[in-house]
Amino acid sequence: MIKYMATRFALAIPTMLAVLTLVFFVVRVIPGDPATAALGDYASQEAVDAMRERMGLNDPLYVQYFRFLGDLARGDLGTSLITGAPIGQSIMAVLPYTLELTLSAVMIGALLGVPIGVYTAMKRNSLADYVGRILSLGGLSVPAFYLGILLMLVFAIQLGWFPAVGGGDRHDLKDNLSHLVLPAMTLGLIMTASVARLTRSAMLNVLSEHYVRTARAMGMQERVVIVGHALRAALVPIVSIIGIWAANLIADSVLTETVFARPGLGKMLVGAIMQRDYTALQSVMVVYTVFIVGINLVTDVIYSVVDPRITTE
Repeated sequence: MIKYMATRFALAIPTMLAVLTLVFFVVRVIPGDPATAALGDYASQEAVDAMRERMGLNDPLYVQYFRFLGDLARGDLGTSLITGAPIGQSIMAVLPYTLELTLSAVMIGALLGVPIGVYTAMKRNSLADYVGRILSLGGLSVPAFYLGILLMLVFAIQLGWFPAVGGGDRHDLKDNLSHLVLPAMTLGLIMTASVARLTRSAMLNVLSEHYVRTARAMGMQERVVIVGHALRAALVPIVSIIGIWAANLIADSVLTETVFARPGLGKMLVGAIMQRDYTALQSVMVVYTVFIVGINLVTDVIYSVVDPRITTE
C-alpha cells in the first residue's frame, strides 16, 4: 500500500510540472497586452513601455518561466498586474465558495447516482429502468448554465424558496446554505445522470457473474448479495467516474459561478482573462491544477482500498 501510494505521488510531480509549464506558456499567447489593459487604450506608448518593464514582461520568456517556478516553490503566487493586490489573499477569500460548491455537488451526484444506478440495474427493462435511463440521458444533454437558469427561474423567481444570486454570508450558516442549494443542485444533478448510467452498466456486468448467482443459490438475502457482493465488485468504475466528475466540477464551477453571480475561483478566472492579468490568471490555474492532481491521487488511493489487487499489479 505505502509503496503504491509513493509511486503514484512520484508520478504526480512531473505531471504537475508539465501542466504548470503548459499553463505558463498558454497564458502568454492570449491576445491582448496586460500593460494596455491596466492603463487603458488611450495611454501613451511611453507609459505602456514603462508599465511592461515594471511588470517584468520585457524579460525573456525563460527568465519569466524560472521566476514563476521559483515563486511557486516559495508559495508566492505573486501580485495582480492590474490591482497590485496579493493574489494569494484574493484566492483564499474566494476558495471556500468553490470548495463547498464542488464538494456539495459531488455528494449530491454520488448519493443520488449510485442508488439510482443500482436500482435500475436490478429492475432491468422495467418501467423504472426506462424512466431512469431517459432521465439520465436528459441530464447529460443539458448544459450546466442552462439547467442553472431553469432552477433559478423555478425555485428562486417563481417559488421564491432560495436566493437567485450571490454566495451568502459565510458567518451565517443558514444564509450560506440557502445560496448554495441551487448552484450545487445544478452541478450535482448533471453528475447524478452520469454516475447513474455508469453504475447501472457496471452492476449489470457484475450481476451476471457466477459468484453472484452462487450467492443467491446459497440463500443469501438479496440486500447482502447486491451490496456485499455485486456493488463491491462494481466500485472501481464507479469510483473512477466520481473522481473524474470531481475534477470536472472544479472546472464547471466557472460557468455556474458566473450564472449565479457567486464568488469563487471561476469568477476570479473570468475577471483575470478579461483584464489580461497574466499573474492572476496563471495563479488561479495553478490552484486548479493542484486540486485536479490531488483528486487523481485520492482516487488512486481509494482504488487500492476498494480492490487491494491494484497495489500488486
